[in-house]
Amino acid sequence: MTVEQQTRAAPGRSRRRSRRDEILGIAVGLFASRGYHGVSMDDIGAAAGVTGPALYHHFAGKEAMLVAALVPVSEGLLAGGRERALRHAEDPRAAVESLITFHVEFALANPAVIALHLHELDRLPEEPRREIRRLQRLYVEEWVTVLTALHAGLPAEEARVLAHAAFGLMNSTPFLGGEVDRRRRAELLRAATLAALLASPQS
Repeated sequence: MTVEQQTRAAPGRSRRRSRRDEILGIAVGLFASRGYHGVSMDDIGAAAGVTGPALYHHFAGKEAMLVAALVPVSEGLLAGGRERALRHAEDPRAAVESLITFHVEFALANPAVIALHLHELDRLPEEPRREIRRLQRLYVEEWVTVLTALHAGLPAEEARVLAHAAFGLMNSTPFLGGEVDRRRRAELLRAATLAALLASPQS
C-alpha cells in the first residue's frame, strides 16, 4: 500500500493522522529522488507547507520518517504474501501467479518506497533495520515454500535464488519511465516474472 492507501484503509483515523501520512508521503518522494542525506527537514517542511515546529510535532526527525515509511511496508508485504500463499495452498502454480500479481501491484504503486529499501535501509538504527530484515526474510520464505512445491526436488537455497531474481524483476519499477502505460507495465512484469519462475531449474 502507498501511504495514502494505508490512511484510507484504517478506519477511525483523525484528520491530524491523515496529515501526518501526507507529510510522510512527501518525505518518501524526496528521499527517493534526492537521497536521504540530500534532504533536510526544512526541505520536507517547505514541500509540505509545514513550519519547522509543526513538522516536528508529527516526526522526531528524518530517521523517524524513514522508519515510519519502511516498517509498515515490510509488515504489509509479509501479511499479503502469507494470505495469498495460504489461499492457494493446494495449487502452487496459482499461488505463484497470485504472489506475482500482488507484488507487481505493490511495486508499481510504490516505486519511491522500493528505492528507499534499495538505497537507504542502512540509514536506519539497528533495531528497526533488523526488524525489517527479519520481515523481509519471512516474506522470501513464503515464496520459497511455494517454489519448492511447484518444482519437485528444488532445494530451498536454490528457491531463494529464484525468489530474489523475481524480486529483481518486479522491483525494477523505480527505474521505469512513463513510455509504457501502467496496465501494460504490469502485464510485462507479471509475464516476465512468471516465465522466469515457471522455467524448470536444471541442475
